[in-house]
Amino acid sequence: MEVKIGVQHAPRELALESAQTPAEVEQVVTEALAKDSVLTLTDEKGRKVIVPIAKVAYVEIAESNTRPFGFTTR
Repeated sequence: MEVKIGVQHAPRELALESAQTPAEVEQVVTEALAKDSVLTLTDEKGRKVIVPIAKVAYVEIAESNTRPFGFTTR
């Protein structure tokens, strides 16, 4: 699953591929908002992204798109 995090005053968003379900990511974001703490997510390779919740502009949660490659017919 793909997660994009918009950070205030940053020209680019943070993007990561997560093995968590959309519901799990939503729960982590909601808990961080309630505690006014940091948002911590882990990607598929085990890398952690930590963002102060006060600087988060938005979080976009989407299913990963598998792109076709090679020669395909439709």
